[in-house]
Amino acid sequence: MIENWQHFLLPYQQAVNELKVKLRGMRKQYQERGEHSPIEFVTGRVKPVDSIKEKMVRRHVQEDRLEQDMQDIAGLRIMCQFVEDIYVVVDQLRQRSDMTILEERDYVTNVKPSGYRSYHIVIEYPVQLVTGEKKILAEIQVRTLAMNFWATIEHSLNYKYQGAFPKELSARLQRAAEAAFRLDNEMSEIREEIKEAQTLFSQRTAQPLEKDDGSDKEDGTNNESSDL
Repeated sequence: MIENWQHFLLPYQQAVNELKVKLRGMRKQYQERGEHSPIEFVTGRVKPVDSIKEKMVRRHVQEDRLEQDMQDIAGLRIMCQFVEDIYVVVDQLRQRSDMTILEERDYVTNVKPSGYRSYHIVIEYPVQLVTGEKKILAEIQVRTLAMNFWATIEHSLNYKYQGAFPKELSARLQRAAEAAFRLDNEMSEIREEIKEAQTLFSQRTAQPLEKDDGSDKEDGTNNESSDL
């Protein structure tokens, strides 16, 4: 019986924190080399205790098998601009020596009946604790921004309907998923133009500001938008 969930989840939080730093570091390395980064941004979370308990009941996971049978207690999400970037990221993760890939599920090519698309990777990641090394299971989801928008909406609706969507709503979600994927495909068709434009924009915004000639002294701010 897990009596102290905070203590149980501490290694998972450490894994999420470390992996976020490392994955975001990959983006910075591409940027420093003046190359297009396949990683747009990275998020991560540890599954809330209530969600863990609900999934244990739904998936018939025994408490003494929780660490082995629940693969997404620690979860990372990598967002990409283009579908092609997803596979670049996956290949990069395969080459890393600080994690071991246990399972891959390609829901981009093998789309789910609901319309869901994403690339899931289950990894084994070692965290260093004061008691020694502990290997943690974590799930990394790699998807485009359009895929993430659809999945976020579908996830919210799932709380209301518990997966039993009305037929008309299910059909609408499937059509929306196809529309999102068509958008991804359109962006892929012009991705070289987009990447060139983004490179030029980054170079321009990296230039030092011109000396203020005193013509706009009210707030002294640069009104041009920047890519944060």
